[in-house]
Amino acid sequence: MINLKKIRQDFPLFQKLINGKPIVYFDNACMSLKPLPVIKAINEYYNDYPACGGRSGHKLGDMVTKKVEAARKTIAEFIGAKHIQEIIFTRNTTEGINLIAHTLALKSGDIILGTNKEHNSNLIPWQILAKKIGVIHKVVPSKSDNTFDLEKFESLMSGQVKLVAMGQTSNLDGVTIPAKEIIKIAHQHGALVLLDAAQSAPHQKIDVAGLDVDFLAFSGHKMLGPTGTGILYGRKQLLENLEPFITGGETVEYSTYFGHKLLPSPEKFEAGLQDYAGIIGLGEAAEYLKTIGYDNIAEHEYKLNKYISEEILKIPRLKIIGPADPSLRNGIVSFYIDGIDSHQIAILLDETANIMIRSGQHCVHSWFHAHNIKSSARVSLYFYNTMAEAEIFVASLNKIMKIL
Repeated sequence: MINLKKIRQDFPLFQKLINGKPIVYFDNACMSLKPLPVIKAINEYYNDYPACGGRSGHKLGDMVTKKVEAARKTIAEFIGAKHIQEIIFTRNTTEGINLIAHTLALKSGDIILGTNKEHNSNLIPWQILAKKIGVIHKVVPSKSDNTFDLEKFESLMSGQVKLVAMGQTSNLDGVTIPAKEIIKIAHQHGALVLLDAAQSAPHQKIDVAGLDVDFLAFSGHKMLGPTGTGILYGRKQLLENLEPFITGGETVEYSTYFGHKLLPSPEKFEAGLQDYAGIIGLGEAAEYLKTIGYDNIAEHEYKLNKYISEEILKIPRLKIIGPADPSLRNGIVSFYIDGIDSHQIAILLDETANIMIRSGQHCVHSWFHAHNIKSSARVSLYFYNTMAEAEIFVASLNKIMKIL
């Protein structure tokens, strides 16, 4: 059971008012709020040991190095990695995916499989590779309710498929794919698997060893962590065989005028000065999530999702994207109303009731274009949201519909 009153005291935004009204923050799929322990960890770095890690051997530098490696260990445990060397710090999910796109030994004719709901971060890199070296990017269509079609996926698998790169949970509709089954099938055909866990890591327990996944990327800013932080997990033996695509300071053991020797993973992938404060804050975010518990998060988000879904479906012409069952939409209610601009809905909710949602195509332009839908309004929930906020949203949306 989540103690909402206690938890919300950790989030400064909930103590603020705009025009005398509280803020209803329903844009968590874009970015989560940051709790005080994360903010404190970031401030401690800048206040108490604002130095270089790794390269400086003095007391402050040593403190930074220890804190960063402690965060690496925390993240490894958080996702069930067997080795801390499998954790690479990045700026976000996008950088992690691009790192793999630039370092895997793919060649012309190799097939990369994705879903038809991929975020641009897991679509554009493969399209660019298709133009650049001739790889073939194929899309697995979803079922009619937007859930994953495992039979269709299996029919598309062959020895030519070298990489399956899929979002574990869609930011469009909150649907989670059957990752374990997908990975098993892919491995049977000799393909590697990269999971985009940007939307899953904040909401569900990830066990990379149990999944047997090869690569997994996620962002800190969606799971209570600082902006500009992310993680790429890679199987140790795979990372050892990959060449970095950004090189320079901190990536080499030594260099001469004629050559160099790269450091092992993860150092060879973490070029230049790192965001030490962000990394330390990300480790604290993972610790915070562990205290909340993923079962509690799922149960709470389902209650809010169910209420909102049932209530807004009473509005004429309103359609929710994805399956009807809110338990299959992982804290997301993405909807559109025929004949009404989704951006107008979002702006009016913000102006009249301080309700912050997302409107647009959510970096999944390909899906919207394929379905001839201009945009949607997206409510995305997290464990610190309340039923009272859900009720405010429903009441406010109904008021807006009377004037639109």
